[in-house]
Amino acid sequence: MRNGSIPTDLTPAQREVASRGLKAMIPLGESQVPLLGFALSRLADAGLRRICLVLSPEQGEVLEFLRHAPPSLVAVDHVVQQEPLGTAHAVLTAEGFAATDSVVVLNGDNLYPVEAVRGLRSLPRAGLLGFRTSSLIAKGNIPPERIGAFALVAADGSGQLTRIVEKPTRQEAGTFPADPLVSMNAWLLPPTIFAACRAITPSERGELELQDAVRYAIRELGEGFTVLETAGGVLDLSTAADVPEVEARLRGTEPRW
Repeated sequence: MRNGSIPTDLTPAQREVASRGLKAMIPLGESQVPLLGFALSRLADAGLRRICLVLSPEQGEVLEFLRHAPPSLVAVDHVVQQEPLGTAHAVLTAEGFAATDSVVVLNGDNLYPVEAVRGLRSLPRAGLLGFRTSSLIAKGNIPPERIGAFALVAADGSGQLTRIVEKPTRQEAGTFPADPLVSMNAWLLPPTIFAACRAITPSERGELELQDAVRYAIRELGEGFTVLETAGGVLDLSTAADVPEVEARLRGTEPRW
């Protein structure tokens, strides 16, 4: 969020929050509700009732927002990830919340289609959403040149995940079929994922990455992950430049959580 320039057409409040990198607190829409409010609203509509936010130490503003606008449709807990050690480490931070249940894990700076999340939570044990590249481009706000920042996935004839490649090179992307499935980090993770997260080592980027834990769970723990294909799009608020388009897509939406 703090990389690059901040667009001049943002409101003063949006510019101030963006300059501090607090994606979840970017105010949007006519009522200037933070992105978090829209995310919680979609999760409530998808049937989720218990939610845990994984926060960094400096995100006390999120808790302040929830104190002033307490949820009535969902119960919201939180844990603090003291250091940004990667997505698998973030999942480990929430182990106490998940206990022995499968748990839906989503990016905090994405707004996912309600029906897709509802389908994900209805899977029996483990899976992920697979978005067609063409759908992400046509129905979300993700331009073609940004697709390479996400993971490509492949499934076998029964819909089970067989391959996931994070930030693929051009050569790696060429080994997938035309219009490949993309992972936007929308997972249903089984209870064994925590053992898998503890078993992996940092990637070449120096982080404990969730896709490595998923590969370990498949290879060593016998887990199967169903790829649930969806034709929907995702609203992605990765950078300050995304704010105007996301806000335009949310015009007329009144979130409730």
